[in-house]
Amino acid sequence: MSADAGQAWFRLGVFIVLVSLFILPFQPPGSAEFVVTVLSLAIGASLLAIVAWIVKG
Repeated sequence: MSADAGQAWFRLGVFIVLVSLFILPFQPPGSAEFVVTVLSLAIGASLLAIVAWIVKG
């Protein structure tokens, strides 16, 4: 993976995580919006982990 591509994917993951963390406190627990926000947080964190693994490996 090129350095520019890795940086772009990392920035996308950070953006997803930060937006999810910002929105999460405003969602009522047990609602569909809460579930979608938690899932997007998990997807963003997974994306960051995969990018870090590829870059380090």
